[in-house]
Amino acid sequence: MAEDSAHTHHALDYIEIGVTDIHAAKSFYSSAFGWTFNDYGPAYVGIRGKGVADESEVGGFRLDTEVKLGGPLVLLYSSDLEASVEAVHNAGGEVTQTPYDFPGGRRFHFKDPSGNELGVWSSS
Repeated sequence: MAEDSAHTHHALDYIEIGVTDIHAAKSFYSSAFGWTFNDYGPAYVGIRGKGVADESEVGGFRLDTEVKLGGPLVLLYSSDLEASVEAVHNAGGEVTQTPYDFPGGRRFHFKDPSGNELGVWSSS
């Protein structure tokens, strides 16, 4: 099988996050993490890759009527965990687990305005 230079066989390639309000999701993630987006209409927005040279999409928000919890936990990396906690709080997110140590470093969990739970980790 030939590899597409922008994609790696069997690697995580794209993640979709269900949200109940596209505008609120864009506002929250833009404010908290500096994310940018490609708009595709009222029910879908692409998430542009932060730090990816061509800023190709790494995921998207799809409009859902409700958020279902209990799926895979998405983790973001932070070089300054305390600043990320503050950014999530200031953007209107709910910190559900304050920073704690784990074998690879430290992390915290939060809920976005739609109720999705994600985590942020740091190696220090």
